[in-house]
This record gives sequence, C-alpha cells and structure tokens, in this order.
Amino acid sequence: MNIRNARPEDLMNMQHCNLLCLPENYQMKYYFYHGLSWPQLSYIAEDENGKIVGYVLAKMEEDPDDVPHGHITSLAVKRSHRRLGLAQKLMDQASRAMIENFNAKYVSLHVRKSNRAALHLYSNTLKFQISEVEPKYYADGEDAYAMKRDLAHMADEVTIISTFIQTCWCHTCHDFHKPLAT
Repeated sequence: MNIRNARPEDLMNMQHCNLLCLPENYQMKYYFYHGLSWPQLSYIAEDENGKIVGYVLAKMEEDPDDVPHGHITSLAVKRSHRRLGLAQKLMDQASRAMIENFNAKYVSLHVRKSNRAALHLYSNTLKFQISEVEPKYYADGEDAYAMKRDLAHMADEVTIISTFIQTCWCHTCHDFHKPLAT
C-alpha cells in the first residue's frame, strides 16, 4: 500500500471510491475545488497495482474569526481494504499537511450519529472529540456529530522531526549541528 498526495488525475477515481463507499456524494467540481484550492491536503491510498483504494478530501476553513484549522470533507476506504490502518494514515497525513502548510491548530469533520465504525475510528483511534450535534445535517434528515481534533501534539512532533531533518551528525564532536553552508 502507498499513501501519496492526490493529483488532478486522481480526482475521478476518488469520486468513484466515494460513490462506492459513502451515501454522501459530491459533484466533480467539488473535488476540483479542493484539488485546486488546497492541493497539498488531499491524499490517496493505492494498492500495489496503483489502483485507488481510499482517499481523504481535505481543506482549510476560511473563518477569519477563528484560528487556522482544517476540515475533512470526506474520508473513504474500499471495504476490501478496511482494517489495515489506511484511514488513520490518510487522516494523519492530511493533518500533518495542514500543520506544515497552514499552521492549523485543529481539524474538524462531521459524521453521521449512526456510523459506529467511523465514530470508533475518530474517537478512539484519532482522538477527535464531539463538539456539538448538528440536527438534520444530512440530506436524509439524520443528525451529525461535529467533531474536532486538537493538532498541538502533532504540531510538536512535526517541529521536532523538521528540526532533526535540518541537522546532521558531526563525527568530530559526536553531536548534531546545522549543516555548514557550502
């Protein structure tokens, strides 16, 4: 399995995956909107043959009265590839990209109250918290949980890794230093 940034040529296959997996479907222009506005935030999971088996469609919220934060518009993994950790990897990669590119402080999403599997993933595995119930959020009248995940801990990890990558091991003093300019 491979997780990589979604490219424009992936968008149709992402939509196809969405149609197979979820009752909430989007027109193609919505995928293009995400891909053109926030190209660094959406990711796909592909199998060994390069076929898309999952995706996360993500964006930044444009709320001037709030701190920078992202939103997961859609997450799907084909039934044949579930329980392999792909959803967690996709979500973590999108969250890291939100931090690295936009200094996001948290990420939000909506989930059907009846979707127990997704609620377990979001609450137990990814540590999202329910922030509110949105009545009749979905077209069929079902309520949604609005959920948020604080990204402070992940931001600290991103900073540590980034700092480490920007250093190199000195064989003379046996310590890490910034590389000398050449």
